[in-house]
Amino acid sequence: MSLPQHISGTTYHGRRGAVSNGFRYGVDYLLIDPESTAGPALFSRNRGNLTSLWDVDHGGAPKQGRGVVWCREVLAEHGLPQPDRIELLAQPRVLGHVFNPVSFWLCWSGDGLQVVVAEVSNTYGDRHSYLCHRDDLAPMRADDTVTARKVFYVSPFQPVEGQYAFRFDITAAHIGIWIDYTHAKGSLIATLTGKRKPLTNRAILGACLRRPFGSRRVLGLIHWQALRLWLKGAGFLRHPKPPADEVSR
Repeated sequence: MSLPQHISGTTYHGRRGAVSNGFRYGVDYLLIDPESTAGPALFSRNRGNLTSLWDVDHGGAPKQGRGVVWCREVLAEHGLPQPDRIELLAQPRVLGHVFNPVSFWLCWSGDGLQVVVAEVSNTYGDRHSYLCHRDDLAPMRADDTVTARKVFYVSPFQPVEGQYAFRFDITAAHIGIWIDYTHAKGSLIATLTGKRKPLTNRAILGACLRRPFGSRRVLGLIHWQALRLWLKGAGFLRHPKPPADEVSR
């Protein structure tokens, strides 16, 4: 894949435990070849436009990213084979602004999804990435579940403990990602699903009309849901220092 694709998707978050909460909303992700600059006139790589994706936003600390070079270095540092191709699934900048709660580096061996690096950011300016793959490094099937220990503070209403279970169903036609988080006192499920379509100027304009504030809207929704949880009586946990290691499994 060299031409960018647009996923006009749906994300769902459902919290279970003493305080339950759930929400679903539309979101726009792009799937790109991070080593290509191809795209329609209203999309750019590493320069300003109505929509854009910048290396500095991905692959490393926020605003200090190194793009796909970082991803390849992470694979090498963890003794993993270099993939045949890498794709980046992320929300774009819209008029220069972006906040990605989670982006995904998709590492393919042939037609099989061998490794995913899930790049998680919080609203405090921290970032941590989780390395997802089968123990035998076989391509991940839609019914495979890979786990990671939670070590990073994402929400003031969830502890830094427990386990994530990731599942990826990514085909030529659609994107499906499920993340189940469990801990001693509750659980949460987060999903991202949507059809893959070519990124066109018309698609960009349509997304901007439907969701005109881009990731500013995502930030607003995050804070709105936080207010709802606080009003429901959910406990507020202080923001700790992020883990020393940039990547874990």
